[in-house]
Amino acid sequence: MTGSRRTAIIAGVCYLVTHVTSVAALVLYGPMLNHPGGAAAAGTTTRVLAGGWLEVILALAIVGTAVALFPVVRRHSQGLAIGYLALRTLEAAVIAVGIVSLLAVVTLHRTGAAAGTGVAAVAAVSQGLVAVHNWTFLLGPNFICAADTLVLGWLMWRSRLIPRFIAGLGLVGGPLLFLSATAVLFGAYPQVSLAGAVAPLPVFAWELGLAFFLIIKGFRATPAGWPDAPRDTVPAAVAVS
Repeated sequence: MTGSRRTAIIAGVCYLVTHVTSVAALVLYGPMLNHPGGAAAAGTTTRVLAGGWLEVILALAIVGTAVALFPVVRRHSQGLAIGYLALRTLEAAVIAVGIVSLLAVVTLHRTGAAAGTGVAAVAAVSQGLVAVHNWTFLLGPNFICAADTLVLGWLMWRSRLIPRFIAGLGLVGGPLLFLSATAVLFGAYPQVSLAGAVAPLPVFAWELGLAFFLIIKGFRATPAGWPDAPRDTVPAAVAVS
């Protein structure tokens, strides 16, 4: 197996891991997000801890996608490759803030119950921490994800490392997700709604299409005649000698 093929498989697997962990974590967080004041209920604490663990894996996999792709895409645009790496790292960092906020709710309920803190006070602070998580969910997996999707989609479109119909999903999905996140930010509709669920679908299709193509096929070789084909950085005189 060549290094390029191995890199493609690693990147594809990381993308699949991000989808599995994000969906599973959201399901596990359900009772906490819907009823912040009831975090101490039987089984809820364990669900939140499991969801937090999954989101840690999610954050690592997000960074992993960019790290795995960087050596390949930088040959076509080092600036955009660095930008993608930075945006993915920022997305993971924002998600980490959301993880901490929900884990803090667990700690609050544990220590509050032990110290005899009023239920109303604990519930009020819990709601505030859950609100922090909800805002990070809008900022990271929506605004920042939209930006890094557009960057990588454009890189893949120019380089032709993957089929253009897959790259096109990223070019369409990134701006659409950003516009939807903007609408949610200004109260046009809730993030958890029909419109909020439809807008991310092109990005979802883009990432799954990219993942399966990289795992099954690997990177395409860029034709030498294309303007964005990698250029040999070794001077001709040195190469001859």
